[in-house]
Amino acid sequence: MPALMDSRQPEEERLTIRRARPGDAAACGQICYQAFSAISGEHNFPCDLPSAEVAVGLLSALFSTAGFYAVVAEREGRIIGSNCLDERSAIRGIGPITIDPGAQNSGVGRKLMQAVIDRAAEADSTGVRLVQAAFHNRSLSLYTSLGFDVREPLSCMQGRTAIRSVPGCTVRPAMPVDLEPCNALSRRVHGFDRGVELAQAIDQRTARVVERTGLVTGYTTDLAFFGHSTAETNIDLQALIASAESFGGPGILVPSRNNELFRWCLANGLRVIQPMTLMTMGFYTEPAGAWLPSIFF
Repeated sequence: MPALMDSRQPEEERLTIRRARPGDAAACGQICYQAFSAISGEHNFPCDLPSAEVAVGLLSALFSTAGFYAVVAEREGRIIGSNCLDERSAIRGIGPITIDPGAQNSGVGRKLMQAVIDRAAEADSTGVRLVQAAFHNRSLSLYTSLGFDVREPLSCMQGRTAIRSVPGCTVRPAMPVDLEPCNALSRRVHGFDRGVELAQAIDQRTARVVERTGLVTGYTTDLAFFGHSTAETNIDLQALIASAESFGGPGILVPSRNNELFRWCLANGLRVIQPMTLMTMGFYTEPAGAWLPSIFF
């Protein structure tokens, strides 16, 4: 993509947005950890990333994996931020976006966001989504001003359920033969499928399905921050959640308006780590089933 220049600043201070390269991951990972650590600490929440090394590893993967598009912001030749776009389905997912704490509140975030929004528009994607930290007022304001709508309050939850199984439900590892029924389920619930993500999760052996009366009634790519789940009913989703020994990363994202599921999680010992918000641009219909988004959407 062509570089974007910030003409409001002197020539030597102009901002350049360019496509990320694998070699940028070290600098961007450090910034990512510093930015998340700073804003989380300011609001007394735990950081989503436990260390700079984990952040570097995450961005290294996103910068070099097919299905992701990433950009970096440079000022005077120095990287000061990055953003990523998940392009694995008809709906694109944004994040993580991070800016060097010393360069924040100067328009960098808007430029990084506009770059990936433009990328999605060029590809004629159906819509774009993201998950925002609810305590971060500035990001909420930025995303709303760019055209995103608030759709769903989320509760990031962690722990291990007291109930380890749900009567009538069988949870097992997902197999390639499950792709078709799982994608059909996703289309019924959301209006589109996320088959590429599911296929990758099956290959990585993190995906699971739940069956009732011999039929697939729900699936998860992973019960983790970066995994999503879709099911016919709350019972199916409860069976998936109960099957996990632990949740990867900060936890799973439970739609807070799903009061039945939210109460069940609390009653079974899960605790809320932080509030988050699903925001969308473009295509969106109210899900016709039970679901958990990933941190992408």
